[in-house]
Amino acid sequence: MAHLTIREIGNKLKQAGKLESSPLSIFGSNSVPQNAIDIKKINRCIANAIFTISIHNSISLAYIGNDVLEGCCPGGQAWLGYKSFLPGLQFFISTGSEDFRKGAAEFLLANPELAEQQLKSMGKITPIGDYTVIQKTHSIDSDINVKSFLCFGDAEQIRNLCSLAFFRPEKNFMIKVPWGPSCASFITYPANLADGGPKNCVIIGPTDPTGNYWFPKNYLSMGIPFDIANRMAKDLDDSFIMKRPEVAYPTKRNSLK
Repeated sequence: MAHLTIREIGNKLKQAGKLESSPLSIFGSNSVPQNAIDIKKINRCIANAIFTISIHNSISLAYIGNDVLEGCCPGGQAWLGYKSFLPGLQFFISTGSEDFRKGAAEFLLANPELAEQQLKSMGKITPIGDYTVIQKTHSIDSDINVKSFLCFGDAEQIRNLCSLAFFRPEKNFMIKVPWGPSCASFITYPANLADGGPKNCVIIGPTDPTGNYWFPKNYLSMGIPFDIANRMAKDLDDSFIMKRPEVAYPTKRNSLK
């Protein structure tokens, strides 16, 4: 299937989902792109910064890489492949240990053994490039080797985009909601960085509640590998979204009683 341009794919995804935020493209670079912002200048939390890029008109392009890691969340550095997971992390994301961060714990997993198993199951996480770049799709003019796209929307918008992904499915179970931090849902999994992670799947998230204080409660993320996003964009005009818009986005709705 012939590829559309990055901008065309992004425009189609935005149209299909009636998205208020901007679709993002995720790609690697051997150098810092011109006019790109060091991501930690947006926020120390990489996931928070990524969401900020999508919703704010004043920012369109940011990057992270080995030489600018200081000041970024250590977990995000690891999930993008630039560092290893911190020794003792299994305690922090489970029930805690006095030997790691004075017993601080997130209680995301039942015990340290399960947490360690989850982290090891990721295998090697390989960076997308010397620099990981996040850019709004509508600001891209050139042919860049984009690995994945990232959209944010409310439940109905994401439901419709999921259905569009299944318009011409390559496999039955191509949409997954995996465990992990928000940055894994946004980049690691849809861009196929983790050897042990889901492969060539649409990723719905985030499943990490520690971001609930900044991520809107009615929103979800949708990370889409390039080939799937390209297919979705090309299928839009033939799909239910355009053929039956009253079904995709009804103007009249039944109320629950």
